[in-house]
Amino acid sequence: MASTVSFSPANVQMLQARSTHGHASVGSCFAVPRTGPRLRSTAVRVSSEQEAAPAVRAPSGRSIEECEADAVAGKFPAPPPLVRPKAPEGTPEIRPLDMTKRPRRNRKSPALRAAFQETTISPANFVLPLFIHEGEDDAPIGAMPGCYRLGWRHGLLDEVYKARDVGVNSFVLFPKVPDALKSPTGDEAYNDNGLVPRTIRLLKDKFPDIVIYTDVALDPYSSDGHDSIVREDGVIMNDETVYQLCKQAVSQARAGADVVSPSDMMDGRVGAIRAALDAEGYASSFYGPFREALDSNPRFGDKKTYQMNPANYREALLETAADEAEGADILLVKPGLPYLDVIRLLRDNSALPIAAYQVSGEYSMIKAGGALGMVDEEKVMMESLMCLRRAGSDIILTYFARQAATVLSGMRSK
Repeated sequence: MASTVSFSPANVQMLQARSTHGHASVGSCFAVPRTGPRLRSTAVRVSSEQEAAPAVRAPSGRSIEECEADAVAGKFPAPPPLVRPKAPEGTPEIRPLDMTKRPRRNRKSPALRAAFQETTISPANFVLPLFIHEGEDDAPIGAMPGCYRLGWRHGLLDEVYKARDVGVNSFVLFPKVPDALKSPTGDEAYNDNGLVPRTIRLLKDKFPDIVIYTDVALDPYSSDGHDSIVREDGVIMNDETVYQLCKQAVSQARAGADVVSPSDMMDGRVGAIRAALDAEGYASSFYGPFREALDSNPRFGDKKTYQMNPANYREALLETAADEAEGADILLVKPGLPYLDVIRLLRDNSALPIAAYQVSGEYSMIKAGGALGMVDEEKVMMESLMCLRRAGSDIILTYFARQAATVLSGMRSK
């Protein structure tokens, strides 16, 4: 907002507030104003310098000068009586501990606790995962109370609107692809008119200022359910998979994705995707590692040959160094709460932003505990998110995003 100020002879300020309404553009373009500036004028009366200022009177009717004279003369009003709260009967009389530092002094009132709070959280820290499908109706996900597979043309828009209303403006998309479109090589992943690119274009048209994250992996599109192309003897074909992932990432960026996020854990994919995006002239960011299966469990074997061993700690530094060297913009740890130590490890060893994914299992456990009356769902939800922030994460992907943002905005969650 730009303002100009002028003065008229009658000592009246005229303030012209210029409000420009614009929208964010996609890629490397600049925001362009949607309409021209609208002007409005406000008249504000300013007192004349020649007018004598009247004496300011206290509630008692005495002037400031009279009160100051009493203070100089030592005439003070009697202080209120000092009343010390009584201890319970039977409390021993002791000599106070000889302590120069008492940390509890900084926690004795809500105002002090808020003033010295080291970690804060806001809706701006949240990314809301959204499951989408080709249908028009929203389908509930049984294992995740309150979560749905959203119809990409209707339910999705309603969910994004509600999330934005409480301050959540970042979203990550997970598609449920029809089985008929799946193949061993996952070619549907880079179909420019596929479910994810269509959804990105729709969201950017309706909500141009939101941030859209996408998942780069073959498992939603693979008839084998793996994140990769699998040879007939069960061997993961790393480099061939990376080639497909590059085409998928470029397709998503072409549709308008702000952040593409490889979750496959193939060796070398970060550098290859970075090069592919740069060659096409896209400025999308991306991070690793990241994976969340969506109705795409492996039909055989498991993912242990390409996913990290959860028992390993130092290995995270090797993966981080490789991703950084290959051009990653953000590092993500998932699951979140079981790996707070890894989040802190990356925070202490990398200057890149750190993201944490509070995965479906973490969400469902809190929901189940709340439904059974074993825990206070809202308190556990907020404490779990604060823990992820305290460990060092800058953003949190969480299915609680809209519910937590509602709590932070002072409204009751529904």
